[in-house]
Amino acid sequence: MAAACQPSTSEQGLGKAPSGLEQKILTIRTASGQLHKFTVEVARSEEEQQQGLMNRQSLAPDRGMIFPYETPQPVSYWMKNTFIPLDMLFVRADGTIAKIDTAVPLNLEPVPSLEPVTLVVEIPGGRAAELGIKVGDRVSW
Repeated sequence: MAAACQPSTSEQGLGKAPSGLEQKILTIRTASGQLHKFTVEVARSEEEQQQGLMNRQSLAPDRGMIFPYETPQPVSYWMKNTFIPLDMLFVRADGTIAKIDTAVPLNLEPVPSLEPVTLVVEIPGGRAAELGIKVGDRVSW
């Protein structure tokens, strides 16, 4: 069985976002059993990951972006040219959330994962707290 944070082979893609990136449905299951679904853009290449959500003026509450990594690794993100606050969810290979950090727009200070991860999820700032998403919750996409 594939790890929870790996793409589901039965999940159909949603086509391309206006950015040109592939879109998928990402689900977060909280410890209390609640499911929260987001339509996310998939930034796979190094170039796509460097661009991220830069220069966007808004992000709908049910939208986001993911940054998958083939092998677990420590990562760091910053908010260069990013105008909207973002919650960054750092996800382990087993699909559990290792860390949640709310990043400040335009801040160049790195936001580190603090441990090896295989996925970073960015959703609108404050959504994780609003929905009760916490460290240890499970992510699948």
